[in-house]
Amino acid sequence: MPDRLFVAYKPSGLSSNQFLGRLKRRYKVKKAGYSGTLDPFAKGVLIVAFGGHTRLFRFLNKTPKRYRATLWLGAHSSTLDIEAIERIDHVAPLHISAIEAALRSLEGTLTYTPPDFCAKHIDGQRAYDLARAGREVVLEPITSQIDELRLLHYCHPFITFEATVSEGTYIRSLGSLLCARLGVEGGSLSALERLREGVFGYNGEMPIDIKTVLNLPQNTLLGDLKKLELGQKLRPDEFSLSQEGTYWIDAGASISIISITPEGVNYILNKVAVC
Repeated sequence: MPDRLFVAYKPSGLSSNQFLGRLKRRYKVKKAGYSGTLDPFAKGVLIVAFGGHTRLFRFLNKTPKRYRATLWLGAHSSTLDIEAIERIDHVAPLHISAIEAALRSLEGTLTYTPPDFCAKHIDGQRAYDLARAGREVVLEPITSQIDELRLLHYCHPFITFEATVSEGTYIRSLGSLLCARLGVEGGSLSALERLREGVFGYNGEMPIDIKTVLNLPQNTLLGDLKKLELGQKLRPDEFSLSQEGTYWIDAGASISIISITPEGVNYILNKVAVC
């Protein structure tokens, strides 16, 4: 199987690593990776790469992200999802207008503390490992951009909404914040689906042309492309865009990614096969 980039659809009940293992066995590949971990209870879009395309993740157009989530009002869980429900309290029904107003109030730039059960590192350990071991978890606040929160359905005590957010946003935390805005004590996500990551939506695992999904400006080498293919030293004035920055270069059957700095031209990735 050659280098390949595609979008898979992870089912709920599997970790992202377990799902990747299934894909590796199905496609009979050894080198594979994914971008953007989904919690085991969550389902949806997962960007997957085989071979050399695993080097491209940080250059892909992956934001904003869009999710569909269902919040269970009154359901208390240390993980803020249905994996660890401790108790369920009765909650009086709400007016739809109040829910819509609470969702709108969370839009914009939002600063909050991530959930204890998350993949952030604390002194070299994952926060969720420390939380499961009963150890103290102290996380710094983070800031996310919440582009849109839209109510899809309300069937008490379940609120289903769609969220368009920046990379690194914790939807479980959004659910908890929504409960606070509604004056409800306790709430956990009963379902979570990632619909899109930037330009990436589920397409039946069809290969993606990497030239169409890079979050970088394109530049052009004005001279002989063989210099690029051979990794020879290049000067900024040999490119159509000579100002400082990071660019991708179309070399036909492959691409290269270079940076132009005051010191000259640096290769970041070279001769990445298109497919």
